[in-house]
Amino acid sequence: MYVRETFSTEERAVLSRFFTNIDGPVFALTNLPEVVKGALFARYSRSPKSLRRLFLDEFYNQPEIPIEELSEDSDSQQLVSLNRAEGLYDRVFSQYGDDSVAQLGGAHIACEQSSNILTKILEWGRLTAYLEQSTRYIFYDQKLGGSFRYTAPPEIETGPLAAEYTKTMDWLFDEYSELVHTCVTFFENQFPKQDGDSKFIYTSSIRAKACDSARGLLPAATTSNVGIFGSGQAFESMLIRMNSHPLEEARDYARMMLEELRKVIPSFLKRVDLPGRGGVWSGYFEDNHEAMERIASCIDVEPHGIEEVSLVEWDHDAENKIAAAALYAHTDLSDAQLQAIVNEMSESEKADVIRAYTGDRQNRRHKPGRGMERSFYRFDVLSDFGSFRDLQRHRMMTVDWQRLGVKHGYSTPAAIEEVGWTQRWGEAMGRMSEFHETVLNEHGSDVAQYVVPFGFKLRYSMQFNVREAFHMLELRTSQQGHPDYRRVCQKMHKLIRDKAGHKALADAMTYVDHSSYGLERLEAERSAEKRREASDD
Repeated sequence: MYVRETFSTEERAVLSRFFTNIDGPVFALTNLPEVVKGALFARYSRSPKSLRRLFLDEFYNQPEIPIEELSEDSDSQQLVSLNRAEGLYDRVFSQYGDDSVAQLGGAHIACEQSSNILTKILEWGRLTAYLEQSTRYIFYDQKLGGSFRYTAPPEIETGPLAAEYTKTMDWLFDEYSELVHTCVTFFENQFPKQDGDSKFIYTSSIRAKACDSARGLLPAATTSNVGIFGSGQAFESMLIRMNSHPLEEARDYARMMLEELRKVIPSFLKRVDLPGRGGVWSGYFEDNHEAMERIASCIDVEPHGIEEVSLVEWDHDAENKIAAAALYAHTDLSDAQLQAIVNEMSESEKADVIRAYTGDRQNRRHKPGRGMERSFYRFDVLSDFGSFRDLQRHRMMTVDWQRLGVKHGYSTPAAIEEVGWTQRWGEAMGRMSEFHETVLNEHGSDVAQYVVPFGFKLRYSMQFNVREAFHMLELRTSQQGHPDYRRVCQKMHKLIRDKAGHKALADAMTYVDHSSYGLERLEAERSAEKRREASDD
């Protein structure tokens, strides 16, 4: 069925070291430096040769090495021509101007002890994968190096507020510590361990509930660990943007990231700090930011009070357009013809199209096709910063946010009232609000964000198509989710149905969960234990 390429015994020995198979038309590359993989694919696009033949002819560097010496322990960087790969990469990148070549190599990098302000800066890009340390699985009163888990931004650490900052933050973490352990005891009494649940399941569920309830006291300076995987192009864009950021922490991490990334994918990041390339690019971002700040500073208007979630814009013809888009791939008709046909359909006929396109979904991962991307919703949200941290991770939509501050007030979870902490919660928020004003006057609004607790409200906009609504609203309303962001997404779903009037689309989102739960993580922990037991068997 496929043409099988002929290789000599010696060539097969070489290829087996770097390719997962030698004969099939589908294979993966192994044991090769990223720049070699990138350059190999770049050359591949302009050559009639197969990838394996191209590798042997142009990249394998040691034809004289005997077969018996090609062990798994052989140094791959010595067996291939790094100089040739780097030269080819540079030539394609500079002479042909083919930026897509920078997508062909990638790297994993960890950014530890970053503030929760920095994590949002790191996670801005759409085409990079992130995993961030969660606030619901560890108690943040566990000290690191003898100190609580918060960062002192360089601007404050070297300024006149350094001592007051440390004193205030330590006090806030002491308050968090007392509250989170008070919550553990309260929830243990409220939700006794059930027969059949292991101690691990029960303890994990109680801890998650307590951490969810207390996290509003954590300040944005709270440290987090972020794991990132991205292409060279994605990292280049990220670092150039970070180099223009007004916060010194962002610029410091950009410098450290560039230093480490150049140890693994140096050829992909040559432009980042070149004055005429990345430097100009960063300057462009910085100039635009400053220009917008000047204009915005002239708008002297106080914000109106709004609902937590507002649907501010939507496609009034969404169901008609999506029905037509759903039919498009299954006909020979133009988009205009299909739209005219659908416009003449009855409501029940259009609902039938949407139901057929949605199909019999067995779980929330079964999502309809790209026809659902034909229409959109735009929401204006004013929720606690903690909820924003989770919802912001849905990067395929358009998410934008304002600076974190205290002017919009804070939220008080129901659990805080239940454990009798309402007054202390309010006093803590009041003290941090006052300290925010002190930092604001000394260092400005960007640096002042660090001292704002997660419980304070942040305004942000979210614009996404209907297909993304399936993904986000069903995922973020699932039982194990945090009650605060579950509430935000439940409101979005109701607005889609009731305000936009998109009943057929809202009803198709069958896994949006509007129920309330006690121990949100309990069922998830039970399911996880069943999977562990099955894998052990």
